[in-house]
Amino acid sequence: MDAAFTAEQDEMRRTLREILGKRCGPDEVKAAVRTDAGYDPELWQQLAHQLGLPGIAVAEEYGGVGCTPTELALACEETGRVLLPSPLLATAALAVPLITALGTGAQRSALLPPLAAGNLTATLAVPGTALSTALALTGENTGGAWAGGGRAGGVQARRDEGGWRLYGEAAQVLDGHSAGLLLVAAHAGGFARSRTLLFLVRGDAAGLVRTRQTVLDETRPQARVQFRDTTAELLGQGPEAEYGEGPGYGDGPGYGDGPDHGDVAGAGSGVLAALADAGRAAAAVLAAEAAGAAGQALARTVEYVGQREQFGRPVGSFQAVKHRLADVYVQVQAARSAAYYAAWDPEQGPLALAQALEALRLAAGEAIQLHGGIGFTWEHDAHLYFKRAAADELLFGPVHRLRAHAAHRAGLFTPTQEKVAV
Repeated sequence: MDAAFTAEQDEMRRTLREILGKRCGPDEVKAAVRTDAGYDPELWQQLAHQLGLPGIAVAEEYGGVGCTPTELALACEETGRVLLPSPLLATAALAVPLITALGTGAQRSALLPPLAAGNLTATLAVPGTALSTALALTGENTGGAWAGGGRAGGVQARRDEGGWRLYGEAAQVLDGHSAGLLLVAAHAGGFARSRTLLFLVRGDAAGLVRTRQTVLDETRPQARVQFRDTTAELLGQGPEAEYGEGPGYGDGPGYGDGPDHGDVAGAGSGVLAALADAGRAAAAVLAAEAAGAAGQALARTVEYVGQREQFGRPVGSFQAVKHRLADVYVQVQAARSAAYYAAWDPEQGPLALAQALEALRLAAGEAIQLHGGIGFTWEHDAHLYFKRAAADELLFGPVHRLRAHAAHRAGLFTPTQEKVAV
């Protein structure tokens, strides 16, 4: 395996860094997050048209660039450096892989081209605060408990003559206030053994109520989304087979064999598997983004301590400061290496994300400390990096849970054998 980046990859990173350096300084970031959209639509269109950013990992037949997830991770490393507020993560790392994996040919042809062109944004809506569980990052997503379950709670889907209707609520939806398309995880049937399926909901659908939330990290806008008898379209198999053996919905028997619609244990497993696959790939992208943010926080801190003087010499010349920054440097380089490896092998995504979030938390904390009094003020941008580290842990799982679940999946831990009394 050749681990070196290609000339095309280096050029993409250089171009993106140049654009973001001109258009995405700290003041521009703070201004963008306070707009109704939560990001700069003009910059988003520039990135989409000039670099094809939202369509990097979309096949060329659907209007995308046709690159691999590695290129998307490299791009997100650059967006992470400046904490770019944009719908890139929700659209390209969450929605696009699910539509590609589960959508019908007609759905892929209708949705992927505008998503790749940046003309349509999308996001994933899961009930409650269970995004990390739905993506199988901090625990198994089987069983459906994270989606509400039973006859009440979460988001429920019911069938009527006109198609599907959703009712319920999702409390933390990335870019949920502005996305033009929502992929909604909902229980079909409303029974304890019902299946969790994915549905497509347009942003202008009747009965859809979206409220932007006040969040810790403004560069990651979130919304509370309510579904009040909202019209939805099943993602994947058409109505004639939504209870049958279509791809993506398991191979078990269909509904209709009794009052609870038959034995559907295991049905919908393809959706859960697709969510888990998307979660691992998204974790690799998030790891690259966090590594980029950590690297930038370190770089700005090194620059500052080299300029600020105390006792007639730069603060950075003191041995204690050098040691602290050396520790951060080692963590950042380890996080970057893990992120690059995860971009090549998404199975390592959760572990790489844990490493990167830990590095970002350390780098941001040291940035605040070593900037002295100014680092604690709201006017300085050091707190933006610290908020990004804390918010990402809340959204995608604490570091210890990411590592624990990865260890469980790898079979590193086995149940303790019971002691037999003699």
